[in-house]
Amino acid sequence: MRIVVSGTHASGKSTLIGDFVAAHPEYRVLPDPFEELLDDRFDDLDAALFSRQLDIAAHRLAELPKGSDVIAERGPLDFLAYLHALEALGRPGRSRAAIRRGAALTRHAAERVDLLVLLPLAYRDQISVSDDEDLELRDAMNDALLDLAAEPELSSPRVVELTGDRAERLAGLEAACLEL
Repeated sequence: MRIVVSGTHASGKSTLIGDFVAAHPEYRVLPDPFEELLDDRFDDLDAALFSRQLDIAAHRLAELPKGSDVIAERGPLDFLAYLHALEALGRPGRSRAAIRRGAALTRHAAERVDLLVLLPLAYRDQISVSDDEDLELRDAMNDALLDLAAEPELSSPRVVELTGDRAERLAGLEAACLEL
């Protein structure tokens, strides 16, 4: 099964994936595409940075053989949502061309995802976030992600939104996996 865990920054993706893999070690983890860029220099959170991560996320899904048991931290939809968030906020470095290109890649990649897990921001989840996390971008990306996930051509056929504490999220993910 190919699972993608999506959410804005500091929404609990890494924690959920760690908890899931601890209980299901047969799953291989595809880390956040940002980790592949750590050796690269970047100065701004702009369309170029998010487009590069979208490319990485789409490419790695395309390379997965059918029947792979993987859980990915972020997919192309995440970075398309960041591109939309930059546009909505009127941020420098935004790009309508990047959105169009990203939407095409995201549509193609969605076909390779069995389960899309959304971690929307919810007050009751009690995830603390520092002010240096660009809270405005965090909120705008969350809104864009939820809107985009509702578009069938951009999303997996099976989408589940998970909220709650660690145990509730893990139980929700395991239940969603059993339903497939």
